Amino acid sequence: MSQDRQPSRITMGRWNRLMVIVLGMLLISFASPAASAFWGSVSSGFGAAKADSVAQGAKPTTIVTGTTVTVNWAASTTAAGKSVTGYSIGRYSSLSGGTRVAATGTCQGTISALSCTESNVPAGTWYYAVTPMLALWQGAESARSAGTTPITDTTPPNAPVINAVAVINAALADKVPVSGTAEANSSVTLTVSGTGGQPISQTITVNGSGNWTAASVDVRGFADGTINYSAKATDAAGNVSVAGTATSSKDATAPTITNVQLGNGGTAGKIDKNDTVTITFSESLKASTICNAWTSNTGTQTLGGNGQVTVNVSAENVLTVTTNACTLNLGSLAMTSGYAGSAMTFGGNGSNASSVIWNPAAGVKTLTITLGGASGTANTSVAAAAATLTAASVLTDIAGNPLNPTTFTNASPGGF
Repeated sequence: MSQDRQPSRITMGRWNRLMVIVLGMLLISFASPAASAFWGSVSSGFGAAKADSVAQGAKPTTIVTGTTVTVNWAASTTAAGKSVTGYSIGRYSSLSGGTRVAATGTCQGTISALSCTESNVPAGTWYYAVTPMLALWQGAESARSAGTTPITDTTPPNAPVINAVAVINAALADKVPVSGTAEANSSVTLTVSGTGGQPISQTITVNGSGNWTAASVDVRGFADGTINYSAKATDAAGNVSVAGTATSSKDATAPTITNVQLGNGGTAGKIDKNDTVTITFSESLKASTICNAWTSNTGTQTLGGNGQVTVNVSAENVLTVTTNACTLNLGSLAMTSGYAGSAMTFGGNGSNASSVIWNPAAGVKTLTITLGGASGTANTSVAAAAATLTAASVLTDIAGNPLNPTTFTNASPGGF
């Protein structure tokens, strides 16, 4: 009897294993894609079967740029450490509940990357979720991201207004102030350019009142000439304005004396009426530094007539000029020729008057002193000799650069 029952036990064991396999196949065949586990068999003996679940998706993070949202998340695996094959990305209009909206762009469908981008996201606040996938199986949807609000403003700001100094001299070249106005709470990118150097850029935050101030700009790397400023504003939505512009004129080169010339207007070899001293400069001076009553830097300026100007020549042959019309800053001219036998004065009225004329015209840039009627003793038949001008230290060019050097000697300046 026992021998007859053995085949039945064998048959029953095979039947049980067959039932396990069939049940496993049915589980696989009829499980929906939303099932959270899959079944696997091993060959270590009867009943050696195990379930390996797909872990819940990792909570994603988001980055907003205008209406574009970038979604990032960590990789998912199964409980046994097997990597998933893809992810499905969706968004909701609330932190819990609500209807899932499939993401678009590179977030559409099942993707294998750990980051994707959805463009033109509709207005509102959205919460993104990630579902890990493995073949037909999927893990539980992740916790939802923090609220993500695309910025739907598509109107660019107005061009910024730039406030820049008109002229940059050597004293200012390493610390040029630049400021302006732009859309409140936007950011302004300022670019400064000029000849001979690479453009300089910086980004400034505009305050709530619409004002901005750049860090001081060092333009020493640019040649003298035009300095260009360009500024664009970017608002919170990422919209960029057209450029606002401005310019400055850079002159960081000190003016110099290029010539001192004595001219004879009367008797040769004698200092007398109508003799002239002509001083030439490398560039136009600021007129008010010569005579504080002069206001034009472009037109000819004149002092003379009715005893306004007095030219003094000391017994040591040092020539100076005074006037009652303004504070005059000319300095002094030391002549090695012995023109004056004693101290002399040249003044007078009308046609006998001494005068001072500044001519800033291009190619000229001369200051001419003309002697009027004389009092005192002049020597005659004096040979020409060197003359040294020591100019007033307050003389500057139009940009404000001081005269440098202030002393100039002409070994052969001509003669009276």
